[in-house]
Amino acid sequence: MAKIRTTLTIDADVLRAVRVRAARAGKGDSQMIEEALRRDLGLDLLDRLWARNDLGADQATALAVEAQHSTRRRQR
Repeated sequence: MAKIRTTLTIDADVLRAVRVRAARAGKGDSQMIEEALRRDLGLDLLDRLWARNDLGADQATALAVEAQHSTRRRQR
């Protein structure tokens, strides 16, 4: 996955905690922050679910369409 450089402003105590945890884990600050964001946003869960997914494209599309139709029926 492509990485993009960004600048953010965070509390000094938070950055200090990131640096300590990163050092203890043998990781960089950026990696530690990205992992925390992925966890908080639920992206790591989505990655794990996709990795376990064994549906083909046609099956996944059919399931998504059925879920959409089901939701629309409940809203009426």
